[in-house]
Amino acid sequence: MMKGGCHCGAIRYEVTGEVLHHALCHCGDCRRHAGAPMVGWAMLPAEALKVTGEPVVYASSEHGRRQFCGHCGTSLFYVNEAMLPGMIDIQSGTLDDPEALPPGVQIQVAERLSWMARLDELPTFERYPPG
Repeated sequence: MMKGGCHCGAIRYEVTGEVLHHALCHCGDCRRHAGAPMVGWAMLPAEALKVTGEPVVYASSEHGRRQFCGHCGTSLFYVNEAMLPGMIDIQSGTLDDPEALPPGVQIQVAERLSWMARLDELPTFERYPPG
């Protein structure tokens, strides 16, 4: 069983079933909503998710509904009943142990920021670069 929640702890969740897939999404909609260059989404049947707390629902498109914590703003879930009936996506960065669920695919790469394809070329530091 996987668990997770928002940054402030007002919303917690448990996944009681199997994750169908874990994708890294590069679409502009996800990027703008999350304020990040890409977002990880773990998809599962909606009935496999138990949520404690009340996420705020935002209609981000005609059929898309994004859910987030109204206290700290953490983006948590995505639902689109027209395209993916009965399914819910969890933003995988909100898992207590995101390391336990490696992504299996990148999607919407047509909208990927060009520099995202070259991340392995950048210098790396264990914490912060030297001052």
